[in-house]
Amino acid sequence: MGIRTIRLPDVGEGVTEAEVTEILVKPGDLVREDDPIAAVMTDKATVEITSAYSGKVIWIGGEVGKTLAIGSDLIRIEDETEGGNDTASPPAATPAQPAQASRPEGNVQADNCPLKSPPSLKVVENRPATIATAAIPPRAEGAAVLASPAVRARARENGIDLRGVAGSGPAGRITHADLDNLFQNVGQAKDRSVSGPETVETVKVVGLRRMIAKRMSEANATIPHITVVEEVDVTEIEALRAKLNESRGDKPKLTILPLIAAALVKAKETCPKIFARYDDEAEEVHYSTAVHIGIATMTEAGLMVPVVRNAQSLSPYQLAGEITRLADACREGKAKREELSGSTITITSLGPLGAIATTPIINKPEVAILGVNRMAVRPSWNGSAFVPRTMMNISASFDHRIIDGWDAAVFVQKMKTLLESPALIFMKD
Repeated sequence: MGIRTIRLPDVGEGVTEAEVTEILVKPGDLVREDDPIAAVMTDKATVEITSAYSGKVIWIGGEVGKTLAIGSDLIRIEDETEGGNDTASPPAATPAQPAQASRPEGNVQADNCPLKSPPSLKVVENRPATIATAAIPPRAEGAAVLASPAVRARARENGIDLRGVAGSGPAGRITHADLDNLFQNVGQAKDRSVSGPETVETVKVVGLRRMIAKRMSEANATIPHITVVEEVDVTEIEALRAKLNESRGDKPKLTILPLIAAALVKAKETCPKIFARYDDEAEEVHYSTAVHIGIATMTEAGLMVPVVRNAQSLSPYQLAGEITRLADACREGKAKREELSGSTITITSLGPLGAIATTPIINKPEVAILGVNRMAVRPSWNGSAFVPRTMMNISASFDHRIIDGWDAAVFVQKMKTLLESPALIFMKD
């Protein structure tokens, strides 16, 4: 019997630290090999770490919200097998990929032990807690929690500590039916409750929400924003969209976003400065021949920006399909790390909930972002009478360190021209 140390593994190329978002065990708990023990976040992916050993947890080196360096001691386990204390060097790993099976694969080693399988890493969706557990007899001290990855994910989504849930499956395994019963009991308890004194819930900002807050603060603090708002008559492009959808067959349905993306590709020919990335530490501006468009996407975990790569090579239908695929991947927690970085400009839209105008914050290190606001039918003067037209404002913010006011105005007017005369989007020079 020996002491084994599970260290924070290398969860991605170039990553030097990660934030602890969940600790799934406590000192004294008995764990089995491959049992989930913790979750950490780096960039915009949450990675679940599983135990490489069976034994008793005797020490925990991190707490929720704490940032640890790669290779730091995370958890120590009193191993059930023969062997001395673990003195292995910090491990290395390939970037984790979203899991499709119940047990993810990986080559991350938290311990230098050839007889044991390494801890697995799995990218999971990080969602805020929404419900508290009901009063349920606790598990026996040190008893392992048996549940499938789907049940564990559902419990995390609703703020359920599975150590307090009685399992009805084989060997006490927790099932979806057990969670259903728990939710029903909580609902009944709420129905029987009466008004009482006010309570205040304190929720620590961790994980994706903390990452969003940090990036927004950095962008707002370091980038001198200039925002230009312009009114656009989108009657013609909306008519084109409706016509294309009538004859699309099995192609993806078009929203306004793919057509705006196509307009951005066309606008780059006139306004290449707008499609840049600024490295303010090296004081270098990078211009790419490709157009990689970030699509701001709201998920239950927070705002994510998946990237449509090489938009200049895609048709409007292909753009629509890729936007939908990436948005679904983000909402399901399956977006890959490489799909969440590298954009050269971002589109942000609140759809029907949008306002008349917004002042979007730039997605650093980009130098521009295009905000799409709510459409509305408004009276428009055509020279002889007021006629109803579908109007929409666009709000574009720019990094004033790189983009001058003149260049910003030229870009906005180019987008206005393309959206009001959509045939120009598809014309070859």
